[in-house]
Formats: sequence, structure tokens, C-alpha cells
Amino acid sequence: MFFSNGLVMGGWAPQIPLLLPRHQISEAVLGLLILLLGLGAVGAMALSGGLTARYGSRRVVSVFGILASFTLAGVVFAPNLTVLSAAMVAMGAFIGIMDVAMNANAVEVERRLGRAIMSSSHGFWSLGGFLGGGLGGALIAGWGSRPQALVISLVALAIVLAAMRHLISETPAVQAGKQRRSHFPRDASVYLLGAMALFCMVPEGAVLDWAALYVSKELGGSVATSGLAFGFFSGAMALMRFLGDAVRNRFGAVRTLRVSGMIAATGLLGASLAPGELTAVACFAFAGLGIANMVPIAFSAAGNHPGLPPGVGISTVAMMGYMGILVAPSTIGFVAEHIGFRVTYAALAVLLLLVVASAKRAAAADYAG
Repeated sequence: MFFSNGLVMGGWAPQIPLLLPRHQISEAVLGLLILLLGLGAVGAMALSGGLTARYGSRRVVSVFGILASFTLAGVVFAPNLTVLSAAMVAMGAFIGIMDVAMNANAVEVERRLGRAIMSSSHGFWSLGGFLGGGLGGALIAGWGSRPQALVISLVALAIVLAAMRHLISETPAVQAGKQRRSHFPRDASVYLLGAMALFCMVPEGAVLDWAALYVSKELGGSVATSGLAFGFFSGAMALMRFLGDAVRNRFGAVRTLRVSGMIAATGLLGASLAPGELTAVACFAFAGLGIANMVPIAFSAAGNHPGLPPGVGISTVAMMGYMGILVAPSTIGFVAEHIGFRVTYAALAVLLLLVVASAKRAAAADYAG
């Protein structure tokens, strides 16, 4: 399910610039359309906890996994701007609800196994995104945008249909917790976990959207070298996510979160002080090793939060955390324009140190029911 979700998002990336000539729109309008996708995702995440608590993560991830598979084709085949706008909101909403439900189901798998698997699950999302973006771009070049959208959508659907019959249902104890279906929990500590996820995802979004510009504009790097900034960061992050569960199973969530945060902060600080582009690229890769396991740990802690169904805790943390990727980058660009990217990345390193200082709040991630 994680791979399918990432595949759709990865397949969407090379389609973005093609919307400009197809609908005769400007970059500003395209930005608003992408904002609609983000708002659809964040808004749906706010409601998905109640859905998951009421119907169970297995049913929700299955239904919305099927719906999410068709969203890329829906966006690409939209005949006009009005339909495209609605398709963007639907894409964000369906993928967002699926995201929360599959993380809630992963928490239940961790409980059954008595060990961590969340980082590897997120690693499959990264792998799906990598293949969706890489192969999706090649399909567009060879066949065109609409055949690419159909192929990605059908492959994602086939994966969902094959995986959904193997999903597990919540334990009786978790089912009993469904009686509490509030979309917004009253426990303040859940929102502190959400803030931790936000502080982890803001630096991730900053590298995703601005690292290439920083390397080229402020460090004088070439186009090829600039592209390596996020490439090495995401590659290191995907690799560490597949290794992260073994680390967490051995050292525990709190210690893993602390060390990961220190590594990530050191990497961003190093990038902010880098004398040249190659040093900055290496530092961004080092930061990726640290950031890789921080959000999965926050999700596991939210899913195991006492007194809450997994979906409710995860939806709250996911909603707050994903604003770091969907909303914060535009603010970061505005700030960096005035104070420079060096100071900006150094400030983001401080956010990660705040997560390190709050690591004890993620102790519930080690719960094995």
C-alpha cells in the first residue's frame, strides 16, 4: 500500500509542467492548483482519523487505495480548469486519507509482530515515488502524458487489489477504542507529537524545494550538481528507512530519535556552512540519513498513544506534519529571499534540535501490544 501511494505521487511529479501548455495557464495558477492538492490532503487528514476509528484501517485503506489509484488519470484527463481543480482536491484528499489509514494499519502490524516496521513501510513509499518519477518520466517521453497516467494508475490499482486481501484488522482492544471517534483529540500531548512531526518535515520540504536553488545560486554549482542535492538527500533517506527498523528495534525509539535528530541537524548545519557545492551535497545526504526515521517514529508514537484509536492519533500528527512539506516551503522561500539560504538552513537545524530535546514524548512508539 505504501509503494502504491508513493507510485502515484511519483508519477504525478513529471506531469506537473505539462499542465501549463495543456490548459494554457501561468505558473501562478499552477501554484494555486498545487495548493489545492495540499489543502485537499491536509483537510482530509483532519477527517480521516474518525473514518479509520469508525470503519477500521483495513477497510479505509482498501477503499481509498482504489480511489487514489485513479486520481492521476483523473487529473491528466481533466478537460478544463474547473474539472482539473476538483480533480486536484480529490487527488489530495484520497491520497491523504489512504496515507493515514495505511500508517494506522502499519501500527497494528507492529503490535502483532512486537517490533518496528514503520520505517521500512515509509521506505517502500520512497521507492514507489522514485520509480513513479523515474519510469513515469520515461513513459511520458516515449508514449505521452495520457498513456503514462493510465499505466501508473492501473499498476497502482493492481498493487492495491493484490495487497488489500492481506491487510489485517485491528485487535479487539483497538476496536473497542472506536467508541471515541472525535476527529480532534483533546489530549495536548498528541499535538506536541504533531509539532515534532512538523519540525521534522519542514526541513525535508526545505531540501525538496530549495536545495537545488541554494547550491546553484549561493554556492555557484552547476545544474547537474544542483540536482544532486535533493537526489542524494532522498536516496540516503530511502536507504536509511530500510535499515531504520533494525536500528530502532535494537536501541529503542527514543534513542534512535535523538541520534537521528543530531545527525540531521549536523547535516543541515554543515550544508549552511559549506564552502562549496560538493560539500553541501554531501551534507544534505548526511541530513537525509538522520531525517529518514524521525517521522516514522512520530507516527508510531501517535498510533500507540494511550486512549486513542491509531487512526485518530496518526491523522492529527500527519495533518500537522505534512504542512511542513505542503505549506511551509513557500514561507521558507520568502524568508530565504531576505536572509539567505545559509541562515535559513541553520535555523532549520535548530528545529531538529527541539525534536531531540522532546524525544521522550515518542516513547510510546516502542509499544508492542
